[in-house]
Amino acid sequence: MRRLLERFSGLQHLLLALGTIWLIFTSPWIGMRRAVPENPSFWDLSHLGLGLLVTLLAFSYLVTQSIGGRWREHWPWLVGRLRPAGRDLAGLFFGRIPPSGGHGLFPMIQGLVFMLLVAASVTGAGWLLADGSRAALAWRDWHIVSANAFGWLLLCHALAGVAHVLELRRD
Repeated sequence: MRRLLERFSGLQHLLLALGTIWLIFTSPWIGMRRAVPENPSFWDLSHLGLGLLVTLLAFSYLVTQSIGGRWREHWPWLVGRLRPAGRDLAGLFFGRIPPSGGHGLFPMIQGLVFMLLVAASVTGAGWLLADGSRAALAWRDWHIVSANAFGWLLLCHALAGVAHVLELRRD
């Protein structure tokens, strides 16, 4: 069962990576403000459709990554484990690349990426559900803030992945 979940997790990760990269890079071309336009463009429709799909994937990936106590790896502060991340952060100043597993810095970054992905998903869905109302603009603002924060932390996550691969190649 665990092997099946790990295999499914890899597919979820790939689909989320592709979907979120598309959503981030094409977001400047969407024309939605308070409501979906009467004649939505390709960019509007693709953002809505893919955004809904990414929302479903985000929640399923969150569940997959939390099964079997793995949530402790991504959110170590919930169980009072901040020391490994602190050691990893201090090690960066001495040129040491943190390990990808355990309860350290890289898994904590991954956990924050999860949280911001879910926040961007929820606020995007809220914006869609509030379509045309005054609340839609507030949901839009929250969505933009959470999506931007997600994008920047996703970049940190990608850099951490590259650093990990480089570390493996060095060994």
